Amino acid sequence: MLSINIDEKQVRELLKAKIAEFLKEADAEYVFWDASELKRRTCMSWNFIQEQFFFDPRFSKRKVGSKWYFPAKETREFLGKWLLEQPK
Repeated sequence: MLSINIDEKQVRELLKAKIAEFLKEADAEYVFWDASELKRRTCMSWNFIQEQFFFDPRFSKRKVGSKWYFPAKETREFLGKWLLEQPK
């Protein structure tokens, strides 16, 4: 008869590491975000985004035709800094 012992703690750690790796890879696939992706990632409405940081000169954006695009890496970095600047 075959007996298998599983260390649940180790399995959880392995799963966390794999999930983090997967999320990092999935996130790296985006070079640009469009307005829909920006709204989804920030959980903010378009009006709120415009009121809060859209016109901040540090916020990198480009309009191509009628659509706005935001470089994913720079946008993520800006949003992190912007959030820390907000009053508590």
